[in-house]
Amino acid sequence: MEYIILFISALPVFFINKYVYNKDRDKEPKKLLEKLTIGGVASCFLVLIISSILSSMFPIFAVEDYESLTSFELAIKVFIGIALVEEFCKYLFVYRFSYNQKEFDYIFDMVVYAVYVSLGFALFENILYVMSGGIGVGIIRAFTAIPMHASAGVMMGHFLGEAKYNELNKKSGTSYKILALLVPTLIHGAYDYSAFKDNWSLLLIILVVFVIFSVLIVNHKSRNDVRVAKCENCPRCGTKIIGKFCVKCGLKIE
Repeated sequence: MEYIILFISALPVFFINKYVYNKDRDKEPKKLLEKLTIGGVASCFLVLIISSILSSMFPIFAVEDYESLTSFELAIKVFIGIALVEEFCKYLFVYRFSYNQKEFDYIFDMVVYAVYVSLGFALFENILYVMSGGIGVGIIRAFTAIPMHASAGVMMGHFLGEAKYNELNKKSGTSYKILALLVPTLIHGAYDYSAFKDNWSLLLIILVVFVIFSVLIVNHKSRNDVRVAKCENCPRCGTKIIGKFCVKCGLKIE
């Protein structure tokens, strides 16, 4: 039974990771991806620590009977006590393990890194849910919670990649770093709020919209990947280079 639980929990994570990994034309080191996945698992324990501190300081975050909360109180608990805390913890591990690594040389790389951390978190969380709720819960989460975490990871990676690109080209990356935390928090919070309100129609709409949007981002950024490096001038014709090729003469820059 333990093997079945592990298989059901890991299967959707494996397929989404594989999809994003295959979109990366310049593949990332397997050891780094394993490290990021472990970081995602570790972020679960950081969430427990921060959640315990918040619960001891603010009673609203300790409430387990969600039906006793008003809509506003539920929003506070869900968007701050759950979504913000979880996405913040994932953000810390994404940033710490990849933002300044030498392997991070193209913007799309950060999408891969953030998805692996997000799904490392989702994998551990999924195992706990399936162990307590059964295989049926795992099947439902494979089409709901796991894609939600993946979408949040895509958004986080997208904005962190843009932040790095701006910084290395002597521009501010602060607004992108804020969006890298804010947008995943809003996605996560909207999903959880709909779930706790038992508004499954809204939940599915939110999920479908963000999954489609995330797939579009993955496909677009993988096809139009940009080097995360200071802009250069083409040694052949002198044109400013931002990506892998000179837009004027077509020279490939290694």
